[in-house]
Amino acid sequence: MINQVTLVGRLTKDPVVKYTSDGRPLLNMTVAVNRPYRNQEGVAETDFIYCTVWNKSAENTAKYCKKGSLVGVLGTIQTRNYEDEARKKVYVTEVNVHTVRFMDKKRSEPSSELLPILTVP
Repeated sequence: MINQVTLVGRLTKDPVVKYTSDGRPLLNMTVAVNRPYRNQEGVAETDFIYCTVWNKSAENTAKYCKKGSLVGVLGTIQTRNYEDEARKKVYVTEVNVHTVRFMDKKRSEPSSELLPILTVP
């Protein structure tokens, strides 16, 4: 059996790491992924994929990414369910992330070189 997910999309909000009771870093994030085609109205639709990132990957994602950052995500699909306060069963499908790739271009450092002064004749 194969359970592998590859996504490329943008973060929908600034990532914030939480820690489990035993101290493990945990990041829940949503990645907005554009569909590769347009609907009948000519609009490209977007899927919002719930992802869970653990440990050092969670900390690095929170440190180096922000809302709108382009990320590549590798992981597996998992499902779970629980009962909410109204005792209704809630089903959740999410990506358990193994690897996050930061895909935004690195910002270049300000150049210390002086730009030439152009004069107009």
